[in-house]
Amino acid sequence: MSIANHFELLGRDGDARTGILTTPHGAVRTPAFMPVGTLGAMKGMHWREVRDAGTDIVLGNTYHLMLRPGAERIVERGGFQIFTTWNGPMLTDSGGFQVMSLAQFRKVKEHGVTFRSHIDGTAIELTPERAVEVQRLLGSDIAMQLDECVRLPADRSDIERAMLLSLRWAERSKRAFEGAPAGHMLFGIVQGGDIPELRHASARGLTDITFHGYAIGGLAVGEPQAVMLAMIEETAPSLPQDRPRYLMGVGTPDDLLEAVTRGIDMFDCVMPTRNGRHGMAFTRFGQINLRNARHADDPRPLDEESLWPAARTYSRAYLHHLVRSGETLGAMLLSEINIAYYQHLMQAMRAAIAEGTFQQFRDRTRAEWSRGDIAAR
Repeated sequence: MSIANHFELLGRDGDARTGILTTPHGAVRTPAFMPVGTLGAMKGMHWREVRDAGTDIVLGNTYHLMLRPGAERIVERGGFQIFTTWNGPMLTDSGGFQVMSLAQFRKVKEHGVTFRSHIDGTAIELTPERAVEVQRLLGSDIAMQLDECVRLPADRSDIERAMLLSLRWAERSKRAFEGAPAGHMLFGIVQGGDIPELRHASARGLTDITFHGYAIGGLAVGEPQAVMLAMIEETAPSLPQDRPRYLMGVGTPDDLLEAVTRGIDMFDCVMPTRNGRHGMAFTRFGQINLRNARHADDPRPLDEESLWPAARTYSRAYLHHLVRSGETLGAMLLSEINIAYYQHLMQAMRAAIAEGTFQQFRDRTRAEWSRGDIAAR
């Protein structure tokens, strides 16, 4: 059975792509970076700042939201968008990655996975059907199938077992998604670890099932960047050209740039806000550690040419003071500066792809990161 296509590919430059993904809560420009609002909030930021930074879509976490405050409670409040006031497109993960991180507290079987809540120890069962139901209750524009994610490195036998189980769960997720409101989407997740033939088999199986989009999961879980990029190169050509491709849980600005080069359209990662809370700023000069003593008397802003006001307004000396003093404002400012940098990077990539100058943009951006602001680091 074919399913509706909500993705329009607008341009290509090499393997890099730009397009528009239409959702019930608005359009998403791709390549797109999704900031992570794990618990229904962006750590250290107001939703208006997330939007003003250029964000089209955010990620909500099924595992955490189903435990607290609970999917049924959120639907009673009108769904995620009304409950949080985000009022924009949202993708929800299936909870599979979080369940992986609870290895000592969970059991994976054919029917689903059982685990104990990290909040109160309550026994919870998550099946493909329940994962889809929770995401529907949350009001997700894009839901993800339940999968089993294996941390690398791992034995081939364990990777293959998890990949085949994820394919069977993909079929059940697709059946459970039937009857979803018009415009809502379900993505399948390619697994297979760092083994090319397993990645190909997973991609073929998911394409046969048919989804609105396809994610590449099970990467950025312990393997070097070179392995991650090699798996993208193996996987992306096996996925339908007319559907969005989402690389889950990635990553640094360099990861994003290299993955877009290889045909990826969507990303999510906690890194911009997490690093901001630890005194790290992402800039066109590379990453700057504001905890370093050399910034204590530096009157310059992080980047006087930045499009984001906070990056060109506050001095490095003041940001250093806030970070070293443990002031909440420091984490807030660096989080918004980082999210804005990520979104401006995505916008610049979209523009370069549309103009046919992506390779020049990539080379120039990498050169700036490599050269950096040496005197200020």
